Amino acid sequence: MKRENPIPETKIKSVKELVNLIKNKKTILVASIKNIPASQFQEIGKKLRNKAIIKVPKKNLIFRALDSSENEAIKKLKEQIKDSVAILFSDLDSFELASELIENKSLIKAKAGQEAPEDIEVHEGPTELVPGPAISELGSLGIQIEIEKGKINIKKSKIIVKKGGEISDAAAGIMNKLGIKPFSIGFVPLSAFDTEQGKLYLEIKIDKAETVKELKNCFGKALALAVELDYFSEDTISLLITKAHSHEKSLDKFAEAEEQKGETIAANADNRDTNNGEKTDKQNSQGGGLTNLENSEPLGKANVSGPSDSEADNQENQTQEIKSEENK
Repeated sequence: MKRENPIPETKIKSVKELVNLIKNKKTILVASIKNIPASQFQEIGKKLRNKAIIKVPKKNLIFRALDSSENEAIKKLKEQIKDSVAILFSDLDSFELASELIENKSLIKAKAGQEAPEDIEVHEGPTELVPGPAISELGSLGIQIEIEKGKINIKKSKIIVKKGGEISDAAAGIMNKLGIKPFSIGFVPLSAFDTEQGKLYLEIKIDKAETVKELKNCFGKALALAVELDYFSEDTISLLITKAHSHEKSLDKFAEAEEQKGETIAANADNRDTNNGEKTDKQNSQGGGLTNLENSEPLGKANVSGPSDSEADNQENQTQEIKSEENK
């Protein structure tokens, strides 16, 4: 069907510009700009001025530009383009550009009725609040205070809204007075296409803090394993030297203990030899005394056995002489 009215020159120019960007830029990223105030949008645009070109074209124009790019793979990006999105063209890597968007989010104040994205805490320390209505407002939230130098000082940190809880009027008012901005707003990366590699990235999620934490954890495990395996590198050499020194001390202690053990065993053996020698000498001494006693005449034997032979003869002669005289 032939179009009755010619296509406006501005639309043709916009499509050509988009096609040119698609062909000459490394990364095409689709980001949600839903609920972003104009002031924040302009602020983010300024921060990305030398890193990306931001376009917010109508869907039919970007679709026409994608179809006219003569790149079949890039047409898959059409399925990711919904309402309230911006198209970013950049020479940065897809994830690098997405990271820039995450880092350039703006903090905004809380409003009553909103859901807390995280635990919202009022930290202890001095404030710029002066005594007045703020004292009762802080007290209604259970926040302990004291007055120092004419200003309100928070004595103890207090969580005033739990994660997922609804923010009350009192909590919102205190957060605004203390400058607490629990919400962030900015471009939300949805998907990206790498024109050089022809790859489409969906559901882009970047958390640098968590990634760094995970990398540190992996590095710690890898370092421990490398030291255990005695793998030499710039990162392990100092730890391996410490490990070797520790082993040296352990070996010295072991050798010293073994030496003391050997000395103790030798000393015990010498004591046993000495004791055995003394025992043998004592036994020999006791055995010789018994032999002498056996070979010698027992004490008192002469008295027990009676008179000697000469004495007996004399007695016998005397007896005979007495008998002769009696016969006479």
